[in-house]
Amino acid sequence: MITIVADAQRTAGGHWPVPEERRTVTVLFADIVGSTALVDRLDPEDVRALQRAYFDTVAGVLHRWHGVVEKYVGDAVMALFGARHSDGFDAYRAVRAGLEIQAALDRRPMVGGIGLRVRVGVATGEVVVDLGSAVSGGHGVASGAVITTAARLQEYAPPGAVALCAATARATAGLIAQRQLAPVPVAGRVPPGPVWHAVGPVRPSADRHDGPLIGRRRELATARDELTRAVREHNPRWVSLVGPTGSGRSRLLHELTRSLTTVDGEAVRWCVATCQPYPDQVLAPVADLLRRLAGIRHGDGPAMVRDRLTATLTPLLPPGRLAAAVSALERLLATPDGSAAALAGAAVCRDALLRLAARRPLIVAVDDLDRAAPAVSRFLHALFTAARARALPLAVVTLHQPHWVDTHPGPTRRVAVRPLATVQSGRLLRLLLTRAGQPVALVDRLLPLVGGRPGHAAAYVRSVVDGADPAALPLPDEVRRAVGAEVDRLDGEGRAVLMAAGALGGLVTDAAVDRGLGWTPGRSGPALRALVAAGLLIPRRAGYAFATPALRRVAAERLPRALRAVFAHRSADGAPLDAIHPDAVERTSAPDRPAAVSVDVPAPRTDATASAAHRADAPGSNVRRADVARPVTAAAEVVPLDAARSRTRHLDTVAAIPAVARPAASTHQAGPRRRLGAPAAAPPTRIGASTPVRRLRAAASAGDVPPARPATLAPARTGRPAAPTPPAGDRGPGVDPQPAPVRAVPAAPGSSGLRPTPRRGGLTVVRGAPGPARAVPRPPVLGPLDGLATSA
Repeated sequence: MITIVADAQRTAGGHWPVPEERRTVTVLFADIVGSTALVDRLDPEDVRALQRAYFDTVAGVLHRWHGVVEKYVGDAVMALFGARHSDGFDAYRAVRAGLEIQAALDRRPMVGGIGLRVRVGVATGEVVVDLGSAVSGGHGVASGAVITTAARLQEYAPPGAVALCAATARATAGLIAQRQLAPVPVAGRVPPGPVWHAVGPVRPSADRHDGPLIGRRRELATARDELTRAVREHNPRWVSLVGPTGSGRSRLLHELTRSLTTVDGEAVRWCVATCQPYPDQVLAPVADLLRRLAGIRHGDGPAMVRDRLTATLTPLLPPGRLAAAVSALERLLATPDGSAAALAGAAVCRDALLRLAARRPLIVAVDDLDRAAPAVSRFLHALFTAARARALPLAVVTLHQPHWVDTHPGPTRRVAVRPLATVQSGRLLRLLLTRAGQPVALVDRLLPLVGGRPGHAAAYVRSVVDGADPAALPLPDEVRRAVGAEVDRLDGEGRAVLMAAGALGGLVTDAAVDRGLGWTPGRSGPALRALVAAGLLIPRRAGYAFATPALRRVAAERLPRALRAVFAHRSADGAPLDAIHPDAVERTSAPDRPAAVSVDVPAPRTDATASAAHRADAPGSNVRRADVARPVTAAAEVVPLDAARSRTRHLDTVAAIPAVARPAASTHQAGPRRRLGAPAAAPPTRIGASTPVRRLRAAASAGDVPPARPATLAPARTGRPAAPTPPAGDRGPGVDPQPAPVRAVPAAPGSSGLRPTPRRGGLTVVRGAPGPARAVPRPPVLGPLDGLATSA
């Protein structure tokens, strides 16, 4: 009997501000063989009883494997795996469910002794999912070609078999034994597609760790010190190696077992077990610890198992207890299912480990403990507590992901397995590429994609070896599954904030996320901080950055096209930024400050704009050309001020703006308003404008500062004073000023500081001493997005 541990987060409902997502799901389609002939020869009451027994059996299996029944079509059943939550093993769970459906129908007696034979097809692909309807019985939950593929695949499965598509076969390789068939024609598709038949679950092979360890010196030293102290002081300790999938936790454990073999000249014994995804038996990791202790291999016969158990326990137990202990351990190895007999065997195994630790130092390690049932944690807790009571030289090492939380009955050291540094990631990529026979020059292409995770680096190198185009590398399937599982651990609101941040790209702020989602200002702040605590975002001075490039890509691609367009539109229509040098508001004097620079970026002229410009040029007109707003038809691109010059080679327009000599005398206004003057002379400064369809704006490369009161503009180059910007309250409700040219104002020598000088619909860029710039946003008036929640 297979026991599946339910995840409360996976089954609980929640609020979903983004109602639909593009997701990679696995679809299972099951159909009865010869159902038409069977129904024709049965009485309608017998048909109904047969259907009830069939549907109850199939639905029960699907529910235990966390599948969602999307619909019943006659005698066919279609189910989705990963429709609302994914753990990275959706395809594995679907195939296991298909195999179990076949076995369950073979065991269950039907009406009149009829034996039902079923064909099952399993396909994996991208769909659009209605999250609110992703519950059993919800029709029209998912839409995509993969649904049709699953229905076609079951036609190529023999009665009692499970057919797999190529994507499902790749996702379950190493976990499910498969047999590939010749390509078969699928309706509407050319050429014919390959098909695999699932044979049954297999035990994954151990990972190879034959290369040198790159980085991890601090983590390795910390863990070694804790384990050495536990052995030397006879003070048991619990060490947790914590990191996301692909961070290299297992590699670090392998290095510990290889390097920590003696303490003070005394040999250390290691017992290591790995928790497989959805094990057949809840105590399977405990049985693996016993096999490692006794040197038993999978596939050893009963006689070999008994001999090895007897040899292991003879020095540890008195002769009168030996026979009973061996029998109990044999039952544990045969069926570690959590029954009373299995629990009795686990107790004997625990006693044997304690007795072994009394004779020589012992370290018990369990990898991927977050996959195990609670019974495994209880076993480790009892072992650790008993070792502390007896002051034994024993330590427990557990490996799990950051989201998994467990209480420990004693001293615990949590060792975070963090991303590799850039230099270390480059060394790892060079090593992997060299061993794979690929050009080392690909390091420059792959380095920005791996995000410091060794698992991601290995996945990208494998994709290159498999023939992926290095110029446009797709996200490897294993990386997408692992990162998607990280996203799906969030609640609906957290996922919405993460996806909105992914769609915005670059550094994001809470104001930008609120604007994209149509939320009230400040609502996304707690969610962003929670994402930082979860290790998904990294706080920066000017906003938040994604922990890995793959995470940003997965989050952005989850959004349907319509929502991406809305977010992009709202981001483009955001308020202008008044850029201030970060030191401008603190310094009291800056005699060597270089001249400030501004540039008029050409914008497309419309008939209305041209007419206004003509009136401005007319004699006697009171309309000034500087006050004519020019509309922009494309989104404004936000770039860092310091990076503007480096992009001039990509820009279509380069303007040379000579500074205008101004009188040196420049007075400051009383109070917060200040007048910005210019030095007597300044060398010409060049700054590039962006492409004709974009408008260059200042980037927020530092933290936001409170908006300053509008200051009086310095005299323009024509010698005429510029009109001050009216206060925000004087503007009409809902009016978003049109963008105007960016004006240059020179900085006065000896001025005590600089203030932003906003113009109606425009932008003033103030350049002072070298350093980043601060940006003050003026949020536009936006309406809520249809389909998105506007309040908590």
